[in-house]
Amino acid sequence: MTLSATRIRAVLRKELREFRRNRFIISTMVILPIIFIAVPIADLFRIPASAPPALVRNGVGATLLLLLVIPVVVPATLAAYSVIGERDQGTLEPLLATPIRREELLLGKALAAIIPSVTIAYVIFAVVFLSVRAGASAPVMAAVFQPSQILAEVLFAPLLAAWSIWIGMAISARSSDVRVAQQLSTLASLPALGVTALIQFQVIQPSVVLAVVLAAVLVAVDATAWRFVSALFDRERLITGIAS
Repeated sequence: MTLSATRIRAVLRKELREFRRNRFIISTMVILPIIFIAVPIADLFRIPASAPPALVRNGVGATLLLLLVIPVVVPATLAAYSVIGERDQGTLEPLLATPIRREELLLGKALAAIIPSVTIAYVIFAVVFLSVRAGASAPVMAAVFQPSQILAEVLFAPLLAAWSIWIGMAISARSSDVRVAQQLSTLASLPALGVTALIQFQVIQPSVVLAVVLAAVLVAVDATAWRFVSALFDRERLITGIAS
């Protein structure tokens, strides 16, 4: 299957313009990350150098897990809006009437959701890491700056975001209400954090090899999800409201 980069870029640009015009989406992308991370950072600063290892491990694990919640929750909101939101505005039908393939359409929409979401996630990661280096105790710094932890944050952010996006799009394509789609998308995307939580709290011992293996698994899962959502995307139903 050959995809058209030109058509994908056209959808990407269109989606980014829509996001910039929607105040709710902009506020969600800005406010949610701050809510998620402000308190955990303050908690890390309060952990003294004499704290027991278990306290340090749990505090750091909770904070790093919340960092990975950001690339899950933010794109879920964008993806849930991507189909049902356009249908409500009446802009989806003209797009579906073009020769664009559904795989190209969904990939363009997914890129438009993943680019700002992952950018925000990486900026928040950098802020947290710099803050820890500047003001946290030595045990906290040592726990945060483990190579496996940093690699997990870098690798998992875009992969978890992609999973969240495909889930959101699947729900959006079958939903009839934007708010319901956004709520369901957020809830449905959270289970992907389960294994990550076990790693962050060191129930599963983190390592560079483990992070790479799990990232490869997520790549395969995301590719499969793209194919599944593409097959689920019914043009006739979205235009007429009647399944083909």
